[in-house]
Amino acid sequence: MTVTALWGTQRKWLLAEPDFRRLWLIGLVVFSVRWLEMLAVAVFAYQQTGSPLIVALLTMLRMLPMALFGAPIGAAAERIERRTALVIVMFSMLLCSIALALLAWTGSLEVWHLALASLFSGIIWTTDNPVRRTMIGEVVGSERMSAAMSIDVGANNASRMLGPTVGGILLATLGIGGAFVVSVAGYLVAVAVAVRVRHRNAAAPASGTSVLERMIEGLMLVHSDRRLSGIMVITVIYNTFGWPFTSMIPVIGQDDLGLGPAGIGLLASMDGVGAFGGAIVIALYAKPRHFARLFVGGVAIYLAMLPVFALASYPLLAGSVLLLTGLANAGFSIMQATLVYLSAPAEMRSRVFGVLSVCIGIGMIGFLHLGWLAGLIGAPWAIVTTGVEGLLVLLLTRRWWRAIGV
Repeated sequence: MTVTALWGTQRKWLLAEPDFRRLWLIGLVVFSVRWLEMLAVAVFAYQQTGSPLIVALLTMLRMLPMALFGAPIGAAAERIERRTALVIVMFSMLLCSIALALLAWTGSLEVWHLALASLFSGIIWTTDNPVRRTMIGEVVGSERMSAAMSIDVGANNASRMLGPTVGGILLATLGIGGAFVVSVAGYLVAVAVAVRVRHRNAAAPASGTSVLERMIEGLMLVHSDRRLSGIMVITVIYNTFGWPFTSMIPVIGQDDLGLGPAGIGLLASMDGVGAFGGAIVIALYAKPRHFARLFVGGVAIYLAMLPVFALASYPLLAGSVLLLTGLANAGFSIMQATLVYLSAPAEMRSRVFGVLSVCIGIGMIGFLHLGWLAGLIGAPWAIVTTGVEGLLVLLLTRRWWRAIGV
């Protein structure tokens, strides 16, 4: 039986796997809380400081740990039992949200508190690929990894509808304290579900190879494998020139479209609506021969939509464009993890996912660049500029990513 046929016949049984359901639910909860917090933090910080640069920096701090610690965490993840690591990670985020909720409700919350929390959240975020998503692959097998990632990214995209909408409503009614109370509730659920995961992996036996050496082996594999190199190049382009624009949605919504917190939350959720729909279509119809085109084409369409969003004069038009960026993002984000998992040797997957985290983290440069531009020429023209830059870089790096199979 071919890989295509096997993938098509087995994907329907994914949700019958209890551990896949648990890992998927953890992802849904964590993603929802993440998007809720990112919107709440951005709106709160902009109201307190009036600085687009500060808003971009707070989002950038969530990515900084990926660039700094992605490779070592990916190498170290092979030495730990992943279910134990997952429980520790979820419990750590619960404690962080409890601290922020207490600060908010006592009126003591400051922007620097949010900066520290964003940095800590970024460290936790760095573990997702080498821990939770690698566990998903181990539970469902390589043949069903694309379908599993479609469902998992679908959860992420559903959370991008739910998180910003709920966050905007909470900010408008209960303030940022209400948003962090919901975060606490979400992480309580995630901890309870993580404890029930049954899958255990055999941690790599202790050897003379250090974490640093294993990390270097992962980097050298990516460098020598043209397919993996191409995946990483596209990932850097998306995270440097594409994704940072989401940090400016609250700024555009408030200053250019005249929206309040609830309206900003609804606008921000449109990207998630489009991505959720895209994830469903990909899960149902995408075949292995489509994977590379969905990955690269998704980034190209995403970048092309940025100038259109930035110059939109009406909330309805801006929301419609965000639906399209969401559809494009679904192709990129689903295939990113899928292609890495399928392209890397089984014994190197955690290390390669660590390198992927580094490439995602490099996107922090894009947040700095966008925030700096927004301070000079305003948020709309800053987004236009980064979108055009991204398309140019995509064209100039064609020889690196052609090996993916486009």
